[in-house]
Amino acid sequence: MRLAAGMTTEHAAGLLNVPRTNVPNMESGRSGISPERVRTLASNYGCTDRDLIEALAAMAAGRDKGWWEAYRRQLRDAFLDIAELEWHAKRLRIAVTVHLPGLLQTEEHARAVFEAVIPPLPTADVETRVAHRIDRQQVLDRPEPPALDVILHEAALRMEFGGPAVARRQLEHLLRMSERDTVTVRVIPFKAGGFPGAGQSVVYAESTVPRLDTVELDSTHGPEFIDSETQLRKYRAQLDATQAVALTSKASRDFIRTLADDL
Repeated sequence: MRLAAGMTTEHAAGLLNVPRTNVPNMESGRSGISPERVRTLASNYGCTDRDLIEALAAMAAGRDKGWWEAYRRQLRDAFLDIAELEWHAKRLRIAVTVHLPGLLQTEEHARAVFEAVIPPLPTADVETRVAHRIDRQQVLDRPEPPALDVILHEAALRMEFGGPAVARRQLEHLLRMSERDTVTVRVIPFKAGGFPGAGQSVVYAESTVPRLDTVELDSTHGPEFIDSETQLRKYRAQLDATQAVALTSKASRDFIRTLADDL
């Protein structure tokens, strides 16, 4: 907002009667800011989006510490960021090609995934990551869980992490989860050919207002978070195009059931 208004940090600091260095710290989240100061800055920046202002003010009011804080000194912050992102999302749109979404993995599948990490993780670290991944899934059991829309490529369904028996139980778990009212699973079979974003795993977390949406991209060195308006539009369009080539929910369940029966 400040940059769009063409305002310097010195000017913004003057509005709040604080040192200039306080402004970038507030903007980056390194220090706190009160809801009143959010509204003061937004007004002086000429922002007229009331929904955005109130959403930011609500964030500034603070949130209770989440369950993920128990892992603060056991896992890298990025793991905790993913859990917090999922917990506060109103809707999650996920598209994956090789790995199944963590929110839909069984414990034994997750363990097999972490045991395949290079360099190998100590057993204790594997178990901590597995526990955290399973704990993330409690967001789907809340009284008002976020809507979860998942697009899975056939390649992800055929990856037999842990062997055929584990893979079969994982597919059966997917089928059970896909029957929930808040969970939608669609499959892109090999025969569908190429599609947008085929080489990426994308999580699009929708907030209370579109300006506060976030995209999370997976990589071998950890997650990357994106929130620029241009990139958000790109990934919304990419997910829409990916969904367009996927099977229907019912056809996807039939497809998954056939794969499970073949194991």
